[in-house]
Amino acid sequence: MVPELSVVIPMYNEEEVLPLLVQRLRPILDGLGSPYEVVAVDDGSKDLTAALLQRYHREWPQLRVIRLRANAGHQAAISAGLVCALGDYVVTIDADLQDPPEIIPQMLAAAKDDGVDVVYGVRNDRSTDTWFKRVSAQSFYRLIQLMSPTSAHADAGDYRLMSRATVDAINSLPEHNRVLRFIVPALNFPSDTVEYKREERAAGDSKYPLIKMIKLSLDSLTGFSTAPLRVATFAGFAGALLAVLLFLYTLVARAQGHTVAGWTSTVAIVSGVGAVQLVCVGILGEYIGRMYAHMQGRPTYFIAYDSMTAAASGHGPTDTPLPAQPADVHLVAQPADAPAQAAPVDDGHSSAGAGQLRG
Repeated sequence: MVPELSVVIPMYNEEEVLPLLVQRLRPILDGLGSPYEVVAVDDGSKDLTAALLQRYHREWPQLRVIRLRANAGHQAAISAGLVCALGDYVVTIDADLQDPPEIIPQMLAAAKDDGVDVVYGVRNDRSTDTWFKRVSAQSFYRLIQLMSPTSAHADAGDYRLMSRATVDAINSLPEHNRVLRFIVPALNFPSDTVEYKREERAAGDSKYPLIKMIKLSLDSLTGFSTAPLRVATFAGFAGALLAVLLFLYTLVARAQGHTVAGWTSTVAIVSGVGAVQLVCVGILGEYIGRMYAHMQGRPTYFIAYDSMTAAASGHGPTDTPLPAQPADVHLVAQPADAPAQAAPVDDGHSSAGAGQLRG
């Protein structure tokens, strides 16, 4: 039976928050009264996230576990979940519970009642975010709106509901390093919004440090705007015009006999032009790098395990089974310096070494 709703959740080292997520999410989806699936994409976690997912998969039939062979990044994990999701509607949500799953029924109702393809979760209260994060996010979205035609909402992240048509359109795109929070609005499908208050992270630490935020910003800027290339072009024209004016000035000064050899001005001009050239080369390098990655055609992720196909036909030759965890054994908290382990058992699909947690 094809589920009406699929909930895609990217996860990376979420062992602390995962029990809370299941505790809040399952009653909500069970209360919908329609078939659903939860597609949990383990993005190469190094803690007990994989073992916990395996245990919850046994207790929760609608939970489908996708494990990537290596850490591919947040956006790539969501993309993998979208490819695997089967529902008529697909919700993407993070595992940290900052975006409340309680509004999923409201999003689904809005999509059906209004006949829209996308329902964005919009944060009307971001007081739990730091001042730096709020200001930087607002500034970045304003920059994107100025430099590209994409109309992404500044307070809408990766919490959204999409129709099957929208998901199929996204999956058909050949783009690498995709940033879904800008790709979805760029499709310009009919949409609606549902507002909510952004909460603090329920447990664990943020998986989006400053370096990853900067990388996401660069991917967004170079992926949805040609304005940086035009800046380089305008800088070239401005430099050429300045060179012409300087040339005319030297002719006039020589004719009047006012020529004075000055190394300070020469160095200043040469360094200024060199700085502009370096900036332009750097901007062009960003685009050339994207073209190079696209020409290579390397997938952004590799699926190592899918609980649905494993249950139907057993493991394939390249599958890496999840670490098994007995349902009647409770996980015991370990010291921070202790290695993460899961007790191996024979679950009918395990092979030699399947009890080891793959990182």
